[in-house]
Amino acid sequence: MEALLFDFNGTISDDEGVQCGIYRELFAEHGRPLSEEQYFADLAGFSDPEIVERWLGPGHPAAGEVLEGRTRLFHERGGDGSTVPAHVREAILLAAGRVRLAVVSGATRSEVETVVGAAGIDVFEVVVSAESVQRGKPDPEGYLRALDLLGLPATQAAALEDSPPGIAAAKAAGLRCVALLGTVSAERLREADEIAPRLDASLVDRLLSV
Repeated sequence: MEALLFDFNGTISDDEGVQCGIYRELFAEHGRPLSEEQYFADLAGFSDPEIVERWLGPGHPAAGEVLEGRTRLFHERGGDGSTVPAHVREAILLAAGRVRLAVVSGATRSEVETVVGAAGIDVFEVVVSAESVQRGKPDPEGYLRALDLLGLPATQAAALEDSPPGIAAAKAAGLRCVALLGTVSAERLREADEIAPRLDASLVDRLLSV
């Protein structure tokens, strides 16, 4: 194993509840109320542009405004690094001393960089964000781009994800995928190679000993 590729929202940053609240607020302002159940059933795991398009419809005139609002509110509510649990921070710092690391996310680059910097885990060699790709998860483009930037084949890396779109993207890129519980039910994660209760040092140790 030469590299670990991490999803961001819900995997590194325990923030899907924060994201849900922000989208509910913004979509309600544009006449499309969203319930918590609908967010986790239909939208969690997709890139931010995809979430907005799926809920407001393709080409909606408010799409840009909603995306800007989402980024601003996330920085206000999660930009201090507090959404990264201590056990996740420990796991990432442990991994950083042993393999190459990347983030593959549908979030903006500024969001990822702000949070990992504030949490003291700015150790990622590659960050593939929403701006880096034409097609978000479940398309494998983000993972394929990360592997290309790392100069590694998929057989030498593993992905860590928390949602069905992310798992589909990782598997389509040829990666081994470990799904983490917390965002959706274990049943919805069944396409992953394995399901782990959380991202912690013991999981990293096990993955890197394979």
